Amino acid sequence: MGVRLALTPGDPRGIGPEVARKSLVHLRKTLPDANITVYGPNGPLPPEALEALQSKGQERPRDGIWAAEIAASSIESAVEAALAGEIQGIVTGPLHKPSLRLSGRVFPGQTEMIASLANSGQVGMLMAAESTRLGTPLRVLLGTTHIRLRSVPDAVTTALLVHQSTLLHTALVDDWGITDPSLGMCALNPHASDGGLFGDEEEYIYGPALESLNASGVKVTGPLPADTVFMRALSGEFDAVIAPYHDVGMAAFKTVSFGTGVNVTLGLPFIRTSPDHGTAFDISG
Repeated sequence: MGVRLALTPGDPRGIGPEVARKSLVHLRKTLPDANITVYGPNGPLPPEALEALQSKGQERPRDGIWAAEIAASSIESAVEAALAGEIQGIVTGPLHKPSLRLSGRVFPGQTEMIASLANSGQVGMLMAAESTRLGTPLRVLLGTTHIRLRSVPDAVTTALLVHQSTLLHTALVDDWGITDPSLGMCALNPHASDGGLFGDEEEYIYGPALESLNASGVKVTGPLPADTVFMRALSGEFDAVIAPYHDVGMAAFKTVSFGTGVNVTLGLPFIRTSPDHGTAFDISG
């Protein structure tokens, strides 16, 4: 029997249940040994429940509280099962972040919610595509995630860069089987500040982080300008890139891997992945 996975449907108003249902059909043909169970608010559900959820999502009012309750409770039941050892990983469908907050769960998104449920502290959001439009892989760790842009400079600290880079290094070795991974660290400021012309974070924040990481055996090159580091990774120079904030990493990643990328949460006691797209209310149904 293969790895035991939970699949949560996401917001029933979106494309999550439909994508999950079609994925199950495909996986049963391509991975017949896979043990995948749909999880709803109260635990395991029969696969046909996904179609019922999808229909319910189209029939109910667009008010998001009831839908977020279904999506969030499904995650909570799956995390509980993972922590109990009943499953080994979770694949989560897309959730509507504003509705999540309306349901009383004050988290920026699923990643932060799952980290809290698992008591995992600071986790890493890794966007991974093993094949992009250029034919080569791209893996991007977002140093900071769902915070406003004005908060980013204060959030990018030496400790954060060291922690996130170490998480990434460990995942590449243990989960990807890359013996000696090479990381590229994306700078915060334009042109990596050009020697201090556009900021001093590269010297005073990045410098100590890079020194500490390389001394500990984590091979990191940087800080490198955002306009070149991703192409260098796509050319095979780096196994992954550490991006300082959400959009600088996501813009590069989705440009070359939209539809094929996967979000992997690092630092949890179980596997958690999700697609790199949202609820797509505009095309659901």
